[in-house]
Amino acid sequence: MKLDILVLAVHPDDAELGCSGTIVKHIALGKKVGIVDFTRGELGTRGTAGIRDLEAADSAKIMGLHVRENMKFRDGFFANDEAHQLEVVKMIRKYQPEIVLTNALHDRHPDHGRAGDLANDACFLSGLVKIITELDGGAQTPWRPRLILQYIQDRYIKPDIIVDISPYFETKIAAIKAFKTQFFNPDLDEPDTYISSPEFFESVIGRAREFGKTVGATYGEGFTSRKLLGIDNLFNLR
Repeated sequence: MKLDILVLAVHPDDAELGCSGTIVKHIALGKKVGIVDFTRGELGTRGTAGIRDLEAADSAKIMGLHVRENMKFRDGFFANDEAHQLEVVKMIRKYQPEIVLTNALHDRHPDHGRAGDLANDACFLSGLVKIITELDGGAQTPWRPRLILQYIQDRYIKPDIIVDISPYFETKIAAIKAFKTQFFNPDLDEPDTYISSPEFFESVIGRAREFGKTVGATYGEGFTSRKLLGIDNLFNLR
């Protein structure tokens, strides 16, 4: 299946927090969107990797994803090295996305920045004809996405673009809440963590309101780009 947008996320729930409003909006516009999670989030304090698998599947249904895969890289200890880059290249060539959305290039969690670099490097390498990869016994065709954007996560980063997600914000919240073990849930007997507090969840809402206000919307999601972005004409600007 060729995707219009491929989201590369190091942990299940990263995409939901960072860009699920944008995902749902583009699916509503008729685009094919999928997520490839790098790890199962097995180092998370709350819940288990198996539970996270189920939560990710529930969230995928809420968002209406066309596909969701998990690469089962080692949470916390994967590297941006040749072996991991080639595995990500296989996913990029498999789905041939026009646009890739991926982790923030620096953040509180060290996995986020490392995953962002891994995704960016793999997107470039995926376009090189002399890098040979196979999937399911067949040779893959080189493919390079035309746009790579990083969603903004825990730490504030000034965005290069903001997407108005106002009509889809409730779906974003529902997708996040599908991860019942990870975020504020008074019915669970789990250890308290940084992301399980009600204050953290309120900060997610506050960030979306802040970004939305900047572009005259109720809710927004921000993205950064490593390269300058162009437009066809000035009237395309909001």
